[in-house]
Amino acid sequence: MSQTIKIAAVVPAAGVGSRMQVGHPKQYLKIADKTILEHTLNKLGQLPELDSIVVAVSETDEYFKTLPLQDRRIIAVNGGKERADSVLNALNALTSHQPDWVLVHDAARPLVTLQDMRTLITQCMADGEGGLLAARVKDTIKRGETHSLETVPREQLWQALTPQFFPYQALKDALQRALENSVSITDEASAMEWAQHPVKLICGRSDNIKITTPEDYDLACFLISKQESE
Repeated sequence: MSQTIKIAAVVPAAGVGSRMQVGHPKQYLKIADKTILEHTLNKLGQLPELDSIVVAVSETDEYFKTLPLQDRRIIAVNGGKERADSVLNALNALTSHQPDWVLVHDAARPLVTLQDMRTLITQCMADGEGGLLAARVKDTIKRGETHSLETVPREQLWQALTPQFFPYQALKDALQRALENSVSITDEASAMEWAQHPVKLICGRSDNIKITTPEDYDLACFLISKQESE
């Protein structure tokens, strides 16, 4: 990888995680002796090619500053009301030392592997196109509300994961324009799709789960213990 290419990471971590049903943001739940956010940042910290790691936290967050983070590349900025606002705030904070590419990763996905992140970065940079880690849908998918109306073909269905990796300026512009036009943005790829940029699907491990519910947390505790023992 060329050393002239600058890559930054962005971690949106301003959410409250209401579905976890705990009295503080879910990213500060502990697994073993570390918070979920620490596990996630430690994974990103294994990428020496990252120039900086920008964490977008709530203005009322009293937890982040208490974390014993050693990586000097980590900086905190104020997040926003929605994920897209937080990511855009982080990208704006990078304006004075603008990277070429940006890797956006969920705070609550501590199980991502170094191999998957490296594959994403390598394939996207080789093709000059942004993309995201994704897992092919394995279950039978039904459409409906209270009753099944149809079975949806799953051959072209993917579950979006993170990290998502895009050229910095293109992502910044896409998010800015989408927010100005009140477009519903659920992840960075959706902003890039709306702006008609190519978005590669890079197959990643399906155990790269996002911790959202108590059941997810229990599974993540088991999987992290398994990862660490390996």
